[in-house]
Amino acid sequence: MADQIRYDLLTQQALRGVVRSVLADAAKKGLPGEHHFFITFDTHADGVKMSERLRAQYPEEMTVILQHQFWDLTVSDVAFDVGLSFGGITERLSIPFDAITAFVDPSVQFGLQFEEVIEGQDAQAPANPQEKPNKKKRFPSAAPSGIAPEKPAAAPPALTAVPDPKPDKPSGGGEVVRLDRFRKK
Repeated sequence: MADQIRYDLLTQQALRGVVRSVLADAAKKGLPGEHHFFITFDTHADGVKMSERLRAQYPEEMTVILQHQFWDLTVSDVAFDVGLSFGGITERLSIPFDAITAFVDPSVQFGLQFEEVIEGQDAQAPANPQEKPNKKKRFPSAAPSGIAPEKPAAAPPALTAVPDPKPDKPSGGGEVVRLDRFRKK
């Protein structure tokens, strides 16, 4: 595999850069128009900082919504920090970009969904269960236009269900392309 370009990993880095740029712009200028973000992340990923109360409530994944009630959004090269209120209790979360499993802006029906891939593993070959993985990372994959992350169980009032937009006509927005289409089979 050392003699092949890892387009899957390069694409992942590029799409995480899109999320980083969008959040950095929102941190500087606020959210333009009707834009808002649903960000789903792995609560046990390396670098995630959140209260034990929230981690107990969301043991695997959590979706936060950046729309009306968030503050102090700061973005670095590797993570973003944001203040939110959960059931009337304010919390500060730090979420590394590598922990994100989905990013959706329903106002324009844009979405990215990330899956785990293993560095050092051929992107076309299935993982060998006998081998120990080097490092797992999230990888963008199939995400139909207007995807919606799964609703967290027993969401507190600050977290709301993600609308499932089903427009009658295409809005003319971008399309999320399935990367598997370009892989050799």
